[in-house]
Amino acid sequence: MTILVTGARGAVAQHLTALLRERGAEVREASAAPAPGLPDRVVCDLNDPATFAPALKGVTSVFLYANAAHAGAFAREAAEAGVEHIVLLSSASVLHPDAATNPLAASHLNAERALLAGAVRTTLLRPGSFSSNALAWSWAIKAGDPVALPYPDAHNDPIHTADVAAVALAVLTSGGEHGAAHTLTGPRSVTFAEQLDVLAGVLGRPVGIRRVSPEQWKQDMSAYMNAGFADALLDYWSSCVGKPVEITDTVERLTGRPARDFETWAREHADEFAPAG
Repeated sequence: MTILVTGARGAVAQHLTALLRERGAEVREASAAPAPGLPDRVVCDLNDPATFAPALKGVTSVFLYANAAHAGAFAREAAEAGVEHIVLLSSASVLHPDAATNPLAASHLNAERALLAGAVRTTLLRPGSFSSNALAWSWAIKAGDPVALPYPDAHNDPIHTADVAAVALAVLTSGGEHGAAHTLTGPRSVTFAEQLDVLAGVLGRPVGIRRVSPEQWKQDMSAYMNAGFADALLDYWSSCVGKPVEITDTVERLTGRPARDFETWAREHADEFAPAG
């Protein structure tokens, strides 16, 4: 059995590849561009259907990052290659009522629909927010500056990338969950302010918050994201103020161990928030 892992440079893919190899599985790593020094990695550019067939040759299962551009073509090539199972890394944003038109969700939803319309059994993994999203605050924290937040009391459900990978391992190596959709969360709902308190405790120094208006935050982020995406993100955060996220037990149910909390992630990544030098 050969498992193709796309997006090999991604954090989830890296964790998953290590777990699969620990199990003795035959893994074929794939990324959009050739990898110098990694001759075993194949090219599978999800924006270029011409790369699909060579990457899929002889593959039985696929771990796939969501990319709606050519998901239908990928599904057809996978079926032609004899692939039996695709595990798609999607997003819990597809569960929102406006998912079809929401910039945060539409590409994931379209990728899901294209794969589910294909002939290969597809399992959907739908994580909410990742613990690693906190790295967006690292520059301010390194500099000793307060973190600018428009909605510090907005709740989220941070999940460790290693837990997402562990769930992917479980569904790739067990037939019992093929074709299901799984919503993945961390072990509890926390606000951004609470996450910053955790980071302060781990780092042993204060981490402040600078409350900014949504308009100011959008302006500050204009160099990093388009206006539509920023507006959708702000609307989502606004809807989560004072409203804890519903937590699932999917990680523990499928892996046999509780999901890692945000503090665990913070301790593992403390160096990334430490001042330079």
